[in-house]
Amino acid sequence: MKSLELNFSQLNTRQLIALCQDEIKTSSEQWQKDIYAFTLEWLDENLHVKAKTSGSTGKPKTIQLEKAKMIQSAKMTGKFFSLKKGNKALLCLSPQFIAGKMMIVRAHIWQMNLICVKPDGHPLTDLNMNIDFAAMIPLQVANSIHNNEQINRVKTILIGGGVVDKQINDQLQDLNCHFYSSFGMTETLSHIALKSLNGADKSNHYKALGGIKLSIDDRDCLKITAPKLLNQSITTNDIVNLVSNKEFEWLGRFDHVINSGGIKLFPEQIEEQLVSFISYPFFLIGIPDDHLGEKMILLIESNHINEEQKKQIHAKIDSYLEKFQRPRAIYIVPKFKRTLTNKIQRKATLISLREDGVF
Repeated sequence: MKSLELNFSQLNTRQLIALCQDEIKTSSEQWQKDIYAFTLEWLDENLHVKAKTSGSTGKPKTIQLEKAKMIQSAKMTGKFFSLKKGNKALLCLSPQFIAGKMMIVRAHIWQMNLICVKPDGHPLTDLNMNIDFAAMIPLQVANSIHNNEQINRVKTILIGGGVVDKQINDQLQDLNCHFYSSFGMTETLSHIALKSLNGADKSNHYKALGGIKLSIDDRDCLKITAPKLLNQSITTNDIVNLVSNKEFEWLGRFDHVINSGGIKLFPEQIEEQLVSFISYPFFLIGIPDDHLGEKMILLIESNHINEEQKKQIHAKIDSYLEKFQRPRAIYIVPKFKRTLTNKIQRKATLISLREDGVF
């Protein structure tokens, strides 16, 4: 696996700029050019950088982020994880999006040695060194945890960009590497809260970083107040159980909640119970129903499930879920709609299926 190195602990700004300017001209791979391009953007004299939102809650858009606030975010993360000069950090995410950008910013602010690899599904392939800090998406973690020797070379892994399902979470418990689930978005400059997934401080709750206060609106959706990161408070569409103004349990997305026969169903909570026996990508969603108002259906992405396998899934669901939690129908779909960061677009997929006359 070809990698590149940006040693922020040994190179000053002028040297880094010269290195990136030279390498961007000769690099043959786009992922490397992206890293050099953002590093140059970060080190220039402009006060802002451009960032793309993922498109998980709407159309992807380009926004301006203040460098000063990105520095504050990097300092908060570094303080939490006790990052220090000379640490080795692993960049295995694209710097076109906020998670990858912030890994470069953290490496710069904390003077770390940044090891950069191609942002694919197997970031630890051929890794031959110990890593102090890395950030990954759930897919990368799922592909890496089967090799204990490789994964345990990494001291701490920050997981973002999606929910860590129960099946993956269970496999983390016997590993030496410490895993954290992150909560945040592009607008909050990546994470504002973290949840320890294994080890002595394992928790079911997300805990806000220093200086961040949490509250909820009348929908029970999370409101974030972070003066160092945000010019004004942000209200999300994430329904939470607020434990305190620093701690919460995530329940699901407000725009995903299904009101079926007067019962509120949180798809993400139910989906956690299905991952152990559905090996394909899937999600639960509500569609209009004359009797119930909305009925919940299960969509599975596959080209290989036959009717007999579908019946087996039905039977498993009946044994795992309470009657009111069970989907009213199962649809096998060849391909889901996805964002640029590979998140499933639930509503876009549903609209596409309606247009195709599936239901």
